[in-house]
Amino acid sequence: MSGYKRAFRKAFPYTIPVLTGYLFIGIAFGVMFAETGYSAGWAALMSLLVYAGSGQYLAVNFFTPGISFVQIVFMTLMVNVRHVFYGISLLEKFNKIGRKRWYMIFALTDETYSLLCTTKIPDDVEADKFLFLISILDQSYWILGSVIGAIAKSLLPINTEGIEFAMTALFVVIFVEQWMEAQNRIPAVIGLIAAILCRVLFGAGSFVLPAMLLMISCLFIGRRQLEHRVDQKKEESACH
Repeated sequence: MSGYKRAFRKAFPYTIPVLTGYLFIGIAFGVMFAETGYSAGWAALMSLLVYAGSGQYLAVNFFTPGISFVQIVFMTLMVNVRHVFYGISLLEKFNKIGRKRWYMIFALTDETYSLLCTTKIPDDVEADKFLFLISILDQSYWILGSVIGAIAKSLLPINTEGIEFAMTALFVVIFVEQWMEAQNRIPAVIGLIAAILCRVLFGAGSFVLPAMLLMISCLFIGRRQLEHRVDQKKEESACH
């Protein structure tokens, strides 16, 4: 148990940016969900069992009449298909953490993925416990925000117009932060160009999957050149 306590103390500071983001966008989701007539308990349960971020925002629309099961499956796939590519890149890391990997796969959101990929594991903690607690902490922030939002909506007259933009704003902040810290910005540029091109070709409702496929293809083809460029940057930084 002491190993988990030490891992918690080490992991928590890294999750503070996610705490500030998830708390507020979780509140936004809770407000939207409560507006459809569901209580804070249902909001907590959905964030506990579904935990899909933008997929949960989208799911609020599924509770309106006229949405078929096929539409729900297709729309959810389009929004969350990027998680397939996240998982592929973490297969080796997850295989080393035993049974915890099943929860880690479930809890793999954009923000958690970013932390798992970029955070250096401290030397004095076990890697599996450290990564496991990052995932649990991130989900707990989302659940807490969802409950607060649902309760607030049931008690206060809240105008929800435009509140769904909270998730988009978070993605923009994450992108800007990674852009500022990245040694090699070519992958980000590839992602932007692919998204814009597919948005023009396929329209707003169908561009996510082809954009992801185009990004992955370009990065796979140019992998060696990109890795070589990163190595050069590291050597230049070491020299200076």
